[in-house]
Amino acid sequence: MHVEERLWSSPSLGHDMALKVYGHAGRPVVAFPSQDGRYWDFESWGMVEACAGFIDAGRMRLVAVDGIDWQSWTNHSISPADRGRRHDAYDRYIADEVVPFARDLTGWERAWATGASMGAYHAANAVFRHPDRFDGLIALSGLYSLRIFVGDDGSEPVYFNSPLSYLPNLEDPWYLERLREARLAFVVGRGAWEDDMLADTRAMRAVLEAKAIPAIVDEWGDDVNHDWPWWRRMLPHYLEVLGV
Repeated sequence: MHVEERLWSSPSLGHDMALKVYGHAGRPVVAFPSQDGRYWDFESWGMVEACAGFIDAGRMRLVAVDGIDWQSWTNHSISPADRGRRHDAYDRYIADEVVPFARDLTGWERAWATGASMGAYHAANAVFRHPDRFDGLIALSGLYSLRIFVGDDGSEPVYFNSPLSYLPNLEDPWYLERLREARLAFVVGRGAWEDDMLADTRAMRAVLEAKAIPAIVDEWGDDVNHDWPWWRRMLPHYLEVLGV
């Protein structure tokens, strides 16, 4: 498997950001780390190996990005609004730097996004906010609101980064038409540590149905816990189902 690491100074964030690329050809899939995670975590937790068949066959090129949660949502030394503004800078990094990098690298106009746990939140938020940059999503055991980080804060930077807040009010045809054309999958277990994620996934199903946005929304069994062994099974399954 071809693997390379890239580093550049991000204008959006004001400091260096690194990422790793796995594969030689195929659709770019941007992989977000889980809470406070780093760009090497997808490999360290066996997710790269889990989808190696797709990578080696030239069906996908995985782009594992770094996170900055400790500067934004998990940084409790600043206000929720300031956390949201810092996340907006990260959002610009992904949309204006990472996706164009992936486009130049692969020739694909739009990327897919994936992640587990908080990585699923990041992936879903990126797709919903930028359906001109992303047209596919595999979200594993995600939270789609920010209440566990900011409580009931309703400031604008929080609202516009909380999919379960802004999606119900989304009426812009430009967004809706593109989201309806995207390939979307939301997956969650019903086992240990999945209660909040299960509730948010069910809420997401209701919102998507109300907006007529087609998506796979699957619940796995009562033995399916919020943990990497299950996510290693889920990701390749939905890559195949969605047709990467």
